[in-house]
Amino acid sequence: RKEFADLYVNYKLNESIQKPFEAFMKGFLRGCPGRMWKMFHPAELQSILQGHAKYDWNLLQKHVKYIWYQNVDRTIRYFWTVFHKLPEEKKKMFLAFLSGCDQISGYGLEHFTFTIVDPKLQNPDNYCPSANTCYRILFLPR
Repeated sequence: RKEFADLYVNYKLNESIQKPFEAFMKGFLRGCPGRMWKMFHPAELQSILQGHAKYDWNLLQKHVKYIWYQNVDRTIRYFWTVFHKLPEEKKKMFLAFLSGCDQISGYGLEHFTFTIVDPKLQNPDNYCPSANTCYRILFLPR
């Protein structure tokens, strides 16, 4: 039984995906030559490709830019109060809403910036926050 299980696992995890993986690897290495990846340790490479798993949310707040807002405005203070009370999973959902991805790139939070903009709407109570994920802009009505 053990031999069967070992052979089955080997087939599922290695042999059955060998051809598709080789095609993927060939295309990947064409765009990103292998010699460039050899300079990284596995943990560094994982961080570059997958992003960071742990976040310093205060650092995120520190690097925000404001348009038609200031960091002392009541709306902004309320936003950050509510944000910091959110559970970790909801904060990651906010990142996905803002940027299209729930992880921060390998560069880290100190290089992840976004902008909070007052869309200057006539009746802001009738509108919800929206985001431009390409430019990481949060449109936050007052």
